[in-house]
Amino acid sequence: MRALIQRVTKAHVTVDGSCVGECGAGALILVCAMPDDTPVTVENLAGKIAKLRIFKDANGKMNLSMLQSGGQALVVSQFTLAADTARGNRPGFSGAAKPDVAERLYLQFVDALRTLGIETQTGQFGADMAVDLTNDGPVTIWLDTAD
Repeated sequence: MRALIQRVTKAHVTVDGSCVGECGAGALILVCAMPDDTPVTVENLAGKIAKLRIFKDANGKMNLSMLQSGGQALVVSQFTLAADTARGNRPGFSGAAKPDVAERLYLQFVDALRTLGIETQTGQFGADMAVDLTNDGPVTIWLDTAD
């Protein structure tokens, strides 16, 4: 599973002009399920992100996790994180999990964050979404469970 985590002061996602999910201070998490991902992969990634110390403490240092800081999460499925750009100029996306599998893993990821105690909202799986965010820092972290 791949994730791009952006520390934000706020973020929201709209579908057809209507807001479907939003968060305040916390993280916008773009996730992509890969073919070999399992529920264990999902749980491990959610735990890693929840404990990732990318939030400022009282001294302005990145020492706090989302759990410690009380940050919220907005999770958006993004199959384009599986882009293969090795050949030509048009990316290929065959490395992403098939939509039915990807949706199940995406929803398990969201549930795993909620179970850990993180207030979490989502985009709409498979929809054409517009994501608006205010990146804080900016802090942007790439995670790939295959690494």
